[in-house]
Amino acid sequence: MKKFENTKKILDSGALAVVRAKPERVLEIAKGIIKGGIPVMEISYTNADAPKSIDLVHEKLGNEILVGAGTVNNGPTAKDAISHGAGFIYSPIFDPDVMDLANEYQIPYAPGCTTVTEAMHAMRAGATFIKYFPYGGLLGPEVIRTIKTPIPDMPLLESGGVNADNVQSWFTAGVEVVGIGGALSKGNSDDIAGSAKAIRDKIDEVRSTL
Repeated sequence: MKKFENTKKILDSGALAVVRAKPERVLEIAKGIIKGGIPVMEISYTNADAPKSIDLVHEKLGNEILVGAGTVNNGPTAKDAISHGAGFIYSPIFDPDVMDLANEYQIPYAPGCTTVTEAMHAMRAGATFIKYFPYGGLLGPEVIRTIKTPIPDMPLLESGGVNADNVQSWFTAGVEVVGIGGALSKGNSDDIAGSAKAIRDKIDEVRSTL
């Protein structure tokens, strides 16, 4: 049931924070996004202390937030993230070993795919969401609309350049979820809460019209 429950949490939120920071800063961001109504975050394994950050957020905030692991590009990294309780896996690439582990441990996996063919292979292998990387962030929402026209059931996650000003255009184009970095990582916890609330309101508003 964990995969279904965590997928629902991600979908219900519609957004997740993409975080690259030291553990104490990660915790501060987590508190802010929870307060602002976005209780999902991905902690990037580009930071060597990502496992400590995951542990700290779990210890301090428990079930208030769903914590996943990002930049998971191979099986050993995925296994480490899962051993620290990562609730989902997020990556700039599609890796079959990571897919196998996500399936085995029943957690959502959002691989990055560059071509539509690669995205279809990942989806057929069991990927929960497809992150169309890096072209979504470079080309904007129109690329999402273009993919969704012939493949409307492909579950797309956009990550890159999303903020309160443009988040609605991504949902109108057809994404299921957005990953947000800079717009949810600036200032103190209260500042982040305000940014998260603005994005939360925009997502709720656009979803009510779709």
